[in-house]
Amino acid sequence: MTLTAGQISAFRLARHHLVDEKPAGLVRICRDVCGIQAQLMSAAEMALSARKPSISKSMISSALWKKRELVRTSLMRQTLHIIPSSDFVLYITALKKSRLAGLTRFTSRFGITAKDLDSLNQAIMALLRHGPMSQENLTKRLLPMVSRGLSKYMSLSWGIQLFRPALVEGLICYGRPVDKKVTYVRVDQWLQGLKRVAEDEAKRELIRRYLKAYGPATPKDFSKWSGISMGEVRETWQTLEDELAVVSAGAMLAWLRREDMDTMARVRLSENNIRLLPSFDSFLLGHAQKDHLVDGRNYKRVYRNQGWISPVVLQGGRIIGVWSMEIEEKHSFVCIALFQGSGKDLQSGIEGEVNRLRRFIGASLDIRFERP
Repeated sequence: MTLTAGQISAFRLARHHLVDEKPAGLVRICRDVCGIQAQLMSAAEMALSARKPSISKSMISSALWKKRELVRTSLMRQTLHIIPSSDFVLYITALKKSRLAGLTRFTSRFGITAKDLDSLNQAIMALLRHGPMSQENLTKRLLPMVSRGLSKYMSLSWGIQLFRPALVEGLICYGRPVDKKVTYVRVDQWLQGLKRVAEDEAKRELIRRYLKAYGPATPKDFSKWSGISMGEVRETWQTLEDELAVVSAGAMLAWLRREDMDTMARVRLSENNIRLLPSFDSFLLGHAQKDHLVDGRNYKRVYRNQGWISPVVLQGGRIIGVWSMEIEEKHSFVCIALFQGSGKDLQSGIEGEVNRLRRFIGASLDIRFERP
């Protein structure tokens, strides 16, 4: 099967809930896109708003901290994501082997052993037995509880690195911020009804879900997205051969779930689909190469140094510009920098998206168009 760029874009936009006429619920959205990137919580909130325009910050907060139907923790590529709480064990299990290997390589530089890491995890769990604690307070309380070697490691490490082992093991996750400070909680106290998943099946299911959202894609794409080593990916990918079909996507061969073939054949792309996506939006992070999203001359305007990703203007699944928000005392602006000139239909679509942002942040926003 040979696919056009338009078909592929239309398929992915639909799977990422960026063309929904009837927006789905928060849990469904987070499940379907394989997690909302949440390194910056404000960006995660805007990513959800782009997929469910009626959403409010209070609804997101309730889903995370009151209902706890969503959970925020460190997952793919060691970055923070928001996923359905019911999927927590699936992600932790699928990613654990590769993440533990990377963690061991890092901590071994400090002479830290697996036994040391177990001791650190036990100390963290003991301190959290009475409820959430801030990262700052946990770090202070940990120092007198650990060995001399771990104390040295703690003095040389930073922030999240101290808690990475417990996060990777799925022992802790992020709690509600207090005074804008990070807090951690014990998963066994925070989330209820979690069921174990075998490692092999967790990996297979994660590949299935990834291809449902980002297909067609390659094992290299999945490895890049997930952070799982290529060796592990190839081994698991081979066990799914009966469920996958090889398709021609431009100049490359890629894989698609067989059950998505009919949908892919029917989808049609609308060039009138305009979206303002925030920094680190999940739609921008699914593949090793990004030429299906942005041309080479504008690549660095989107995928910047030190891993930063700009907020983008998306038209029909292609990045046609970047944007930023400037909050000032008397006036606030959304600054739009298109790569090329715009017509009336494009400007109208952008104005509609800015109206959505106005409602979401609850503030007046003017629009500034910068010259290409």
